[in-house]
Amino acid sequence: MASFKTMISILMQFSRTTPCLLWRSRTHIFYMFLLLLSLFFLSTSFNQRSPTALALALATRLRFAADYIASFTSVSSSNTCIVSDVRSNCTLSSVTAVERTPGNSLEDGNDVIKDLSSCDIFNGNWVLDDSRPAYIPGSCPYVDDSFNCFKNGRVDFSYVRYRWKPFDCQIPRFNGRKMLEMLRGKRLVFVGDSLNRNMWESLVCSLRESLKDKRRLFEVSTRNEYRTQGFFSLRFQDYQCTIDFIKSPFLVQEWKISDKSEIRRETLRLDMIQGSKYSDADIIVFNTGHWWTHQKTGKGKNYFQEGSHVYDRMEVKEAFTKALKTWAQWVDSNIDRKHTRVFFAGYSSSHFRKGQWDTGGNCHGETEPISNETSLAPYPWMMSILESVISEMKTPVFYLNITKMTAYRKDGHPSIYRPLEIPRTPGMFQDCSHWCLPGVPDFWNELLYAALLISGHDLPNNH
Repeated sequence: MASFKTMISILMQFSRTTPCLLWRSRTHIFYMFLLLLSLFFLSTSFNQRSPTALALALATRLRFAADYIASFTSVSSSNTCIVSDVRSNCTLSSVTAVERTPGNSLEDGNDVIKDLSSCDIFNGNWVLDDSRPAYIPGSCPYVDDSFNCFKNGRVDFSYVRYRWKPFDCQIPRFNGRKMLEMLRGKRLVFVGDSLNRNMWESLVCSLRESLKDKRRLFEVSTRNEYRTQGFFSLRFQDYQCTIDFIKSPFLVQEWKISDKSEIRRETLRLDMIQGSKYSDADIIVFNTGHWWTHQKTGKGKNYFQEGSHVYDRMEVKEAFTKALKTWAQWVDSNIDRKHTRVFFAGYSSSHFRKGQWDTGGNCHGETEPISNETSLAPYPWMMSILESVISEMKTPVFYLNITKMTAYRKDGHPSIYRPLEIPRTPGMFQDCSHWCLPGVPDFWNELLYAALLISGHDLPNNH
């Protein structure tokens, strides 16, 4: 009882010192209500702590929320120049500040769709935005702990204050109910690596936020099935639609063979697609990339296989090209173009400094995007190969070219904010590849939403 009184006392003391700015508008009152609600959910992760420690942790989050809301001030536009591609000589400030009012939100009407159809939605910049995230930090149960920076103790919230804005047009804000109507009776499948899982979780959480009754969202497969089989499925019951994630980091099949010494070892079958239980889906979003930079893939020694032949040595660029051509041939042979829309998400940029993930690379302390294009990493060689392969396919593939938009966002990674059971030590592995949720992947899905609007209000009919 005494500990409980201590907790209340600390919280009351905080409330007396909180800036009155928190309560200056209905918008901020609403935002604080949502943040307080998220803190209620968040508190379950502190069940091993004393009430006093819990109160201090919650007070820290509330003070952080006050600072976050107080930081929204009137800002003005800055000049930018258009960047048509990565080879442009144009230099710019990628992050511009704009003042948003309720009157300039965008509806997805016919005029908007017409503008989008002639616009490069991947050529733009990140702008400051005072609207709340697509879902409340800490509130969505489908965010992996590894991506849940809020739950893991990140106290700066600036990484959710930016919104992607194309230079030549406006994109409609993500409308969860509208997208669920578009997905009614459909199956949407994400196939790829953990960056695609980042995107899948973001979409599920964004759509969940729009539900009146969140109990009507069901797990079709269990989390244990995901751990053992790399498959996870959620069903939005009121819309009779499912959204799945299938783990396939290379898109082609990892394989195990026995060498002459009868030792089992892994190879990568460049001529065999991994799994095919999604060919009848209405929408498929593929990706691959990050696993091709791993040590065994990069070295290419006794790892790449075609038929029964294992190559002693193969350059990773050649292997990647072969794998993508295998994927492209499978898509062209197995996807009904009248029924299924195919997307491919580009390479999501990493931001390791002073090494890679396993050699001391870090991104901790980054709170703002990169502001100068000349500081961006070179365009990934993998995406040039992908673009070449896609151009030769019979099946239309919408290329979600997120590479450049992610290259600016060095501030959006989990870094040291890993699950609480991972001790924070000076030499700990930092995550500078994946993204905090809510965060950058929410705008990949906003672009996916825009792309679906570009290709038509209604998706193909079911069989």
